Amino acid sequence: MENTISNSLKRFSWFVLVYNLLVIVFGAYVRATRSGAGCGSHWPLCNGVVIPQNPATETIVEFTHRVTSGFTVLLIVILITWIWRRSQRGSPIRVSAALAGFFIITESLIGAGLVLFELVAHNDSMARAFSMMAHLVNTFLLIASIGITSWWLSFGAPQKAPKDRQARLLSLLGAGGMLFLGASGAVTALGDTLFPVSSLAEGLQQDFDTTAHILLRLRVFHPVIAILAGGYLIGFGIWLRSRYPWKFVKQLGNWMIFLIVLQWGLGLLNVVLLAPVWLQLVHLSITTLIWLLFVGLSIFAWIPFEFSSGIGHNPVHDAVNQSSARESSQMKI
Repeated sequence: MENTISNSLKRFSWFVLVYNLLVIVFGAYVRATRSGAGCGSHWPLCNGVVIPQNPATETIVEFTHRVTSGFTVLLIVILITWIWRRSQRGSPIRVSAALAGFFIITESLIGAGLVLFELVAHNDSMARAFSMMAHLVNTFLLIASIGITSWWLSFGAPQKAPKDRQARLLSLLGAGGMLFLGASGAVTALGDTLFPVSSLAEGLQQDFDTTAHILLRLRVFHPVIAILAGGYLIGFGIWLRSRYPWKFVKQLGNWMIFLIVLQWGLGLLNVVLLAPVWLQLVHLSITTLIWLLFVGLSIFAWIPFEFSSGIGHNPVHDAVNQSSARESSQMKI
């Protein structure tokens, strides 16, 4: 851990991560309410002006999303600058922060492309579907970069990688599965938005109708992918807990497994309730948390064994455990 890293920088990095999670969910709200064309095909202007006058509801939603997304760029620039001033050359913290900077640029470009090429609102082309998948994958890589940066700042960054190829390979397979799952979820959510149904029977009929739009026929694969990817992550979490028998790893693994099972239930509920907007947002939020927990677990596959064993005794982790213990005692009283 670098001696010049302050507690203020640590807290700021976690704030940037949480803020990005909120922006992601709000972006899903823009898509679910078909407000993506609220500023027309103009970018970065909104309907040709900096601040829209007498805006419609869709314009307010889209404009707000652009403002909050722009603030994300500013926060990440501040985070990178702060890290560069406080960390040493060649530090892994700089690498993860630089990746966050790269992915926020590509995130902005994809968002701009969606608007400029009018791949929003009622557009049901495959170009939009592929763009949505790329957007989701890039978003996941962005928050992973920010999450890893926050992890390094709080728990320290090792200067060498382990030679545990098995653990690294399994973590990469899990990451690939989660990104594939997220991409399929983006297509499914797009289909639910563009082709709403009035009953569960109608939705199931669309899924298996060979003449239906391809977005409807593709969404039938998402539940299968969710079960396979979720099952793999559960197996990975159990395996990693046995390999690294520390309380912190167990906690991360237990939370990830719990959220995966919860997500399966929410996925079923989403189908039964015909994908209401609020449930789509909850579904995405849980998926994003699962991804972050998996990233946190996977870090143990990429750091030396002796280094990871010290994380359980890190002051940050001890403070979290002590806080939880106090809350439990108060509840008992």
